Amino acid sequence: MPELSGQPEPIRGYNFRLDVDGYTGYFTRCSGLGARIQSIAYREGGAGPQIRRLAGPVDYADVTLSYGLIPSVHPSIWLWLESAIKGSPVRKTPSVILLDADGRETMRFNLFGAWPVEWRAANLDALGRDVAIETLTLVYEKIERG
Repeated sequence: MPELSGQPEPIRGYNFRLDVDGYTGYFTRCSGLGARIQSIAYREGGAGPQIRRLAGPVDYADVTLSYGLIPSVHPSIWLWLESAIKGSPVRKTPSVILLDADGRETMRFNLFGAWPVEWRAANLDALGRDVAIETLTLVYEKIERG
């Protein structure tokens, strides 16, 4: 990681890609990566009014990927979505990979047991000049930072 004045340079949020089973996709936005551990409150006998906390189930946020629509979007992404539409989602382990300015991997997030739960087509407007952006939302069972 490059350093400025002896301090490490922060990773930029604009240079990333998604790898799914060897397919690499470049997206305009990735949002929602996160985890929340539920807290379970309980009282011990004889401890008076003090409440203790235990770690409960972990809830992972849905990840939404946005991308500019192009004619050559890899068919495996659409087939992955179709498996879920047909009621038999195929669980995969995609990786969201952060890149440095030279395109080298600096960090990755592996999403275990992931499958698509939502797809949104681009908004179409005959008077607009915007790029057609589609979104794909994934759920997953576990995240690992590498």
